[in-house]
Amino acid sequence: MPEVVIVASAFGADVIRRDGHEAWLKVAARSGATAFEVRRELFASEARASLPALRGLGEAIGAHGMWSVYSTPAALYTATGELDDVALRLALEEADALGARFAKLQLGGFGRGTDGAKIAACLAGSTARLVVENGQLREGGLVAQFVGLFDALQREGYADVLGMTFDIGNWQWPDEMPLDAARQLAGHVEYIHCKAVSGDGARRFAAAPAADDPVCTEVLRRLPRDVPRGIEFPFDPSRLAAEAAHYVAWLAAA
Repeated sequence: MPEVVIVASAFGADVIRRDGHEAWLKVAARSGATAFEVRRELFASEARASLPALRGLGEAIGAHGMWSVYSTPAALYTATGELDDVALRLALEEADALGARFAKLQLGGFGRGTDGAKIAACLAGSTARLVVENGQLREGGLVAQFVGLFDALQREGYADVLGMTFDIGNWQWPDEMPLDAARQLAGHVEYIHCKAVSGDGARRFAAAPAADDPVCTEVLRRLPRDVPRGIEFPFDPSRLAAEAAHYVAWLAAA
């Protein structure tokens, strides 16, 4: 069965900012989750994101029998299409302090040149696997950008320098079809974010998928079954522990 990751924001962004990530590790571990995703944007202060604090958080996650993902809203490419090696190096340094298995960034404004050699140089010595995620904006959220990225890396001889976090729900913000994205990108997917989407246009929100949700069901069938799956939709705040356990079991079996 696939490993299941609980993304910290599932417990509520305001809750994590108030209580800290550590406060929810026991609930996550008891739910049966095998990993916990730490969100850089949910630290209430820079002190909590310092390298010593990240080391302590990573040790706490390990003490609960889980491994970690480090997620940052930083993008691999700037809006003008240049590799942001400063942001990449910082993200890797923080991910390594946490002891994370994955360092997850947004793709950003990738155009044509991938700078595979520069990415590989930034990764030298890092223990975290770099994965880029499709975001909710058109910049960094279009299927064609990811196809172009992986094709260019293949041409440059750096096909294995990074992988992809496939967010099922995020494709819908820029009006991309998740199933079409899965058909084209499945071979590069190393981590999956699972969520449904409610609302229309700019007023879209992450939501828990129904048990028979046709989008999630079909997309998961087309993506690798041996990669971790992350819960990135909000739990009912009145029954957080029960919802965590329910959805961990559901996603592992989906």
